Amino acid sequence: MRVLLVLTNLPDRESAESLAQTLVERRLAACVNVLAPCRSVYRWKGTVEAAGEVPVLIKTTEARYAALAAAIRERHPYELPEIIALPVSAGLPDYLAWVAAETGDDERPPA
Repeated sequence: MRVLLVLTNLPDRESAESLAQTLVERRLAACVNVLAPCRSVYRWKGTVEAAGEVPVLIKTTEARYAALAAAIRERHPYELPEIIALPVSAGLPDYLAWVAAETGDDERPPA
């Protein structure tokens, strides 16, 4: 199963943590890292703007990507959220297997 690293940015820590919690609870992500705030500079509707944002790194599988992207879109406060998926070309095999297991559709009892 192919593992993906998905990137998005949210306007504040509260929305980033809420999204992270939802994605992991719904097994759309095995792990979500909520990073330190950053400053983003971008062009939006013909104007250069800058805003503080909270980057989020999401570990999932290719099989779960469509559902993950839909969940981000439905919970994201931006009109056009950044959702970029990068394929993981290599990684610790046990970690990649863990990502695949934790994003599976079957329910497992808590450890």
